[in-house]
Amino acid sequence: MIYHLKPGQQRRLQAMYRRFVRPGDVCFDVGAHVGNRTRTFRALGARVVAIEPQPRLAALLARMFRRDPMVTVLPAAVGAVNGTLELAVSRLTPTVSTTSTRFRDAVALVDSFRGVRWDERVAVPAFTLDTLIARHGQPGFVKIDVEGMEDAVLAGLSSPIPALSFELLPAFKEPALAAVRRLTEVGRYRFNLSVGETMRFVWSDWIDAGALTTWINNAPLQAPSGDIYAERVDRA
Repeated sequence: MIYHLKPGQQRRLQAMYRRFVRPGDVCFDVGAHVGNRTRTFRALGARVVAIEPQPRLAALLARMFRRDPMVTVLPAAVGAVNGTLELAVSRLTPTVSTTSTRFRDAVALVDSFRGVRWDERVAVPAFTLDTLIARHGQPGFVKIDVEGMEDAVLAGLSSPIPALSFELLPAFKEPALAAVRRLTEVGRYRFNLSVGETMRFVWSDWIDAGALTTWINNAPLQAPSGDIYAERVDRA
């Protein structure tokens, strides 16, 4: 109900992603959860690869999109190398399930995570973005929501993609900072930020990697989470 039945949510999501997603594009939904972004990308005419490591949620996605040949559901994680990762699952709050022990340690002191328990461990297959691109095609947009593993996901990318988003959690800044550094290594990008689920950009003008890095470093640890959007400069 939260992710699919909230009034006006799909309209706001489509308005945000229409800037990046064109009919016929391939989109990667990395950390697809219950598929609200996958649903949005499909509404915009894209073919979607939905990657979700949590077995119960991957099974849910497979049922939800079983009649849609334009959606491929992969029960896997995305990481720096191909292999296997241990996923720490929070059965009560599955949105914060993660393969990062650093993430769990960092957010343990944050009020909004108080009471969260990672009470299940699951070994999951992991693939790099490069591997997924080789198998499924060059994506026009990649959404990354992986709870503290944003840097690992982008470490497995060796060439620029047109546009992407990844999560920023001010209580654990290093993955986002490393993600920005990695993007500057593979291409020329400009950046913007959307806080929470507002689906609105914070800055009227996009900023460069240096300005974004300064902003992240100065953000209070208790500031709300959000998504950083990166757009290749030659695509803007």
